[in-house]
Amino acid sequence: MRTRLLPLLIVLMAGVLLALGFPLAGSLAAAEQQRVVVDRIDDTARFAALAQFVTARPDAAGELEDEGGRLVTLRAELDRYLEVYGIRAGVFFRDRSAMAVAPRGWALPTEGEGDQAFREALAGRRSHDPEQVWPWQRGRLAVASPVVRDGDVVAVVVTESPTGQMRSHILQGWLLIAAGEAAAMLLAVGAAFRLTGWVLRPVRVLDAATHDIATGRMNSRVAAAGGPPELRRLARSFNEMADNVEEVLEQQRAFVADASHQLRNPLSALLLRIELLALELPEGNEEIASVRSEGKRLARVLDDLLDLALAEHAPADLRLTDVAEVAEERVDAWRPVADAKGVPLAYAGPSGATGWADPVALSSALDAVVDNALKFTPEGERVEVGVAYEGDTVRITVADGGPGLTEEELVRVGDRFWRSGRHQNVSGSGLGLSISRALLSAGGASIAYARNEPRGLRVAITIPRTPKSGPSGGG
Repeated sequence: MRTRLLPLLIVLMAGVLLALGFPLAGSLAAAEQQRVVVDRIDDTARFAALAQFVTARPDAAGELEDEGGRLVTLRAELDRYLEVYGIRAGVFFRDRSAMAVAPRGWALPTEGEGDQAFREALAGRRSHDPEQVWPWQRGRLAVASPVVRDGDVVAVVVTESPTGQMRSHILQGWLLIAAGEAAAMLLAVGAAFRLTGWVLRPVRVLDAATHDIATGRMNSRVAAAGGPPELRRLARSFNEMADNVEEVLEQQRAFVADASHQLRNPLSALLLRIELLALELPEGNEEIASVRSEGKRLARVLDDLLDLALAEHAPADLRLTDVAEVAEERVDAWRPVADAKGVPLAYAGPSGATGWADPVALSSALDAVVDNALKFTPEGERVEVGVAYEGDTVRITVADGGPGLTEEELVRVGDRFWRSGRHQNVSGSGLGLSISRALLSAGGASIAYARNEPRGLRVAITIPRTPKSGPSGGG
């Protein structure tokens, strides 16, 4: 869930930062250019004040006659201005001829920003602010102010400023903004990680507790102390539900155990009376044989029900167990049965493989699985028990050469009282594999079923190599 929630939060925060950053960058560029324009306006106003008192006029040869030396002063100021600031400046008469310019020979442009600024100043007002210059644009800022004498515009002061330094300042400001936004983004990502962790931590705990209950650890609960209020309420509701479910299952187990136990005595008495009745009937009576067979089958079902109730109720005694040794021991114990049926039973695997399991429960589960394999394996086919390490688990496999199960039957195998319709002639209650699953689940192990190639059923029992945290009890 974090992989879906975190990118959404990051995109939203990035959008907010960009929405704030672009206007801020534009405002910074406009402020920097406005500062430069204001400086140029002050400069042109100063030069206009000097030029206002210059009364020089071009003579017949086109040379200006300087009266009072003011023209020399104006030219010296323009030269010094160019030398210090690198800004071109000039005073131009209305006919565009130059009164004084720096550098020498600079002529008023006939188009562009400079020409437009000159035309606006001729109308008696300062030129408009130039268009915004961005760091990737080259050019000059043209600013013009009129020179007014006796109420008439007699000349225009024009300055053309290079924009390199201004663009550099704008770019530096943008870099600072970008650095600030990057730092803010990192802080936002960190906050998003903390926020999603705070929100999702109760969800992960709830998911783990749900998984524990689904695998048989009914005493798992959620601590309703962290996360948003809605998730805390959900945790409390989950704990209440788990308590109710555990109570119902406990009542069910108690009922099955009590019913099985209470029915065994009457059933034993009934079987005894059947045997006494058989003594008075002819030898080989089919009805008595059928009644005796059904009575024994009912006794097996009651025994299996009692074993299942005990397996689901009893806590697991987890310890470091030599799984390979347990498997070899059960193979040796079942080998006489296999030999009597003509089915080779063999063990394949290391001499030692340790895992965390209840050795008694593991032995009982293996007995049920091996018994099931021998029941359905015809004479001459092979049953093999293997042990192998798989990552952080130990796996026991029991592969038989029986008829196997279809894909639909594999989904149901291990359910209580379920038996394949093709194998109803084989004795059994349909509870053996259910008991195995209950015994294994109590200790954190699992059992799975698959088709064995080329034929038969493959049962895999997976046992953890390290102890699981939390209670090990099965309910």
